Amino acid sequence: MNSSVSALPLSALNSANEALTLRLPSSLQLKQQLPLTSALSQQVANHRQAVRAILNGEDQRLLLIVGPCSIHDPKSALEYAEKLARLSSEVSDEMLLVMRAYVEKPRTTVGWKGLAYDPHLDGSDDMAGGLTLSRELMIEMIRLGLPIATELLQPMAAGYFDDLLSWVAIGARTTESQIHREMASGLSMPVGFKNGTDGGVAVAVDAMRSASHPHRHFGVDTQGHPAIVQTTGNPDTHLVLRGGHQGPNYDPQSVARIHDDLTRLKIPGRIMVDCSHANSGKDPLRQPGVFNDVLEQRLQGDRSLIGMMLESHLFEGCQPLSNSLRYGVSVTDGCLGFESTEQLLRSAADRLRAQPRT
Repeated sequence: MNSSVSALPLSALNSANEALTLRLPSSLQLKQQLPLTSALSQQVANHRQAVRAILNGEDQRLLLIVGPCSIHDPKSALEYAEKLARLSSEVSDEMLLVMRAYVEKPRTTVGWKGLAYDPHLDGSDDMAGGLTLSRELMIEMIRLGLPIATELLQPMAAGYFDDLLSWVAIGARTTESQIHREMASGLSMPVGFKNGTDGGVAVAVDAMRSASHPHRHFGVDTQGHPAIVQTTGNPDTHLVLRGGHQGPNYDPQSVARIHDDLTRLKIPGRIMVDCSHANSGKDPLRQPGVFNDVLEQRLQGDRSLIGMMLESHLFEGCQPLSNSLRYGVSVTDGCLGFESTEQLLRSAADRLRAQPRT
């Protein structure tokens, strides 16, 4: 892969704050340079429909969003994707595995913001190169037969990837944002809204209600010009439980209460559990325990639990950015290693197969 699209210098200084701006290629230009074939476009459409079928109860499989917390190294990410694609073919009767291709990283204060922002990991912030590299990488994953997912953090970046994605997350910090709700209302794929960092779900419920309605909002067109964007509303949103400051929120009592709240508000009661973050106390090795607890609730008949998320890389743990990075280890949140992930999902598939069919 290469990063041949470069930023065009605008050579403009804003006299008020002396901010230098560099012009990026438009999303249309990048899509034309790195297009999807018609066959791959149809594959993405089929994967989106498969996700919708699970959300709507037409497909009884579990929806699993699996992969690195964030991608920093395309080589290790592709190796992971190859392994996940092989595993997917073996468990596809019980699970739809969707590869996490997260190229933006939300930060509470400062830090590395993800492959799309800083692909060289050195603070140079080559965003033109990052967008190109991210799109190339996502296309390679799709060629492996995988549906892919990402968290859309910067709405202006969404247009560079929106034709590639089968599932999208709106994170805990941005679920409350009107801009992200408007963006979600115009996306052509299912969207999961995470509960707020305090653990409450009211903000995410409001986001789902907002995103299901049409909006007119400020945006940019495919050529990068300011535009009025009119959306039709997204019927394929759902709630993602990630815990909060008070601890986990995936226990049966919490799930039942939340499902009742959704029903009362006439919102489809479809819930995904993020096995990481506050639900695991940010300990990646506790993710299997969360996963198995949620799986047991599902086996006991709770069909509102439509899926789970796992942060997983080639090798477990995490590492700080440095000049000597260990291959296949996350540089953001700690991850479960692939070997443990594979064992967990194989075991889950066996348990699901053994469940009596109704």
